[in-house]
Amino acid sequence: MVTEYGQGYGLHSTPPGHPGRTGERRHRVPAALRAPVEGRVWRELTYVLLSLPISILLFTYAVTMVSLGAGLLVTFLGVPVLAAGLAGCRGFGALERVRARGLLGLDVAEPEPLRMKRRGFMAWMGAVLKSGASWRALLYAVLHMPWAVFAFSVAVTVWSVGWSLLTYPLWFWVLPMYAGQDGIQLYGDGQHQIYLDNPFEITVTALIGLLFTLATPWIVRALTMVDRVLVHGLLGPSRLATRVVELESDRGAVVDTAAADLRRIERDLHDGAQARLVALAMDLGLAKEKLREDPQAAAHMVDEAHGEVKTALRELRDLARGIHPAVLTDRGLDAALSSVASRCTVPVQVEVDLTERPASAIEGIAYFTVSELLQNISKHARATRATVEVWRTENRLMVQVEDNGVGGADVSGGSGLAGLAERLDAVDGILVVDSPAGGPTRVTAELPWRVERIVTG
Repeated sequence: MVTEYGQGYGLHSTPPGHPGRTGERRHRVPAALRAPVEGRVWRELTYVLLSLPISILLFTYAVTMVSLGAGLLVTFLGVPVLAAGLAGCRGFGALERVRARGLLGLDVAEPEPLRMKRRGFMAWMGAVLKSGASWRALLYAVLHMPWAVFAFSVAVTVWSVGWSLLTYPLWFWVLPMYAGQDGIQLYGDGQHQIYLDNPFEITVTALIGLLFTLATPWIVRALTMVDRVLVHGLLGPSRLATRVVELESDRGAVVDTAAADLRRIERDLHDGAQARLVALAMDLGLAKEKLREDPQAAAHMVDEAHGEVKTALRELRDLARGIHPAVLTDRGLDAALSSVASRCTVPVQVEVDLTERPASAIEGIAYFTVSELLQNISKHARATRATVEVWRTENRLMVQVEDNGVGGADVSGGSGLAGLAERLDAVDGILVVDSPAGGPTRVTAELPWRVERIVTG
């Protein structure tokens, strides 16, 4: 969860499960008793029942098209037939994702699209055959049919037995009246027959039916868990494709962050040091003109210009420190974080437990993360003390900033910590914020541990 200082402090939230919490409803009937009549169970049962005819149709289509295509590979027709079969499996996969989303509540993203370098039937055919999603859809068609047969048999048997036995007291009279027997026959041969026909046996039968009925939702749910795994694993995007999408998103975040930093630097230069240097040049020009006429006035103007030079140098030094502080490059995180902690408005205790330095990029992100968090503490937290801890755990660099402020931050986005989370995510990092109402606030940043690569040539 990512939260931001300055928003939500002092707000009182209703705890989960509270009767007054919006969107939650208290049930007097236990979940185990109301499960057989809940809509979710009936949707899952419907999914299992529909899986049998759909899987038979999909299996028949897939096996027929692949077998026909493989048999025709000796001719020019085999490849198009095989490509058409795989394309049809992809189409069935899309329908299966829609069915899983509607009945199981399983939202699976579409697999990676076909990558075609050029247009045309030949390019499309090659893209279908090269796509891993096409072959995963074919594998789904082959594997899902035997599982659908098993799941259908188990679900129908358990459901029908449960409800028929549970309602046995309501319809047992049908057997002696129309079937010519006293009740449900448990055993029978030429000499002995055992029927469920007395009140005690009918009651026990109904109780056994109740147990089956109560167990049916959980059995059906267990069966659909396998369907969830099949749909998610074979009809969704591959791990590699998902990782590529994440990297593309992270690259965009890095580019946006770099562009924002460049705009900030340009604005600071334009509004700060550049403006002072322009004024300094004008003052020195005026002092040059007055040097012969009024040396004292010229000396006074030069003295003022000297003060402007000092101010401009200080602003340039601060700007350079904001880009990448020299103390971080020269002495590492311990000295750099101690320096930034000394500028915080509250006392900050810094503890850095590192035996070696990480890569400069990771080190810089850790530094700026702590710097922005301490700025947030100075501006919003109303704290009296804070701590900064940095340590290494296996291949991860851990950074934790804690304060005893008012806490209570409970938002999922914003401009401050949301930007930090994006910057950390760009390097496979994580930002976790724990800020209950009344404090304390603890922000933990987790970064990958990378060492500097030395390139020799």
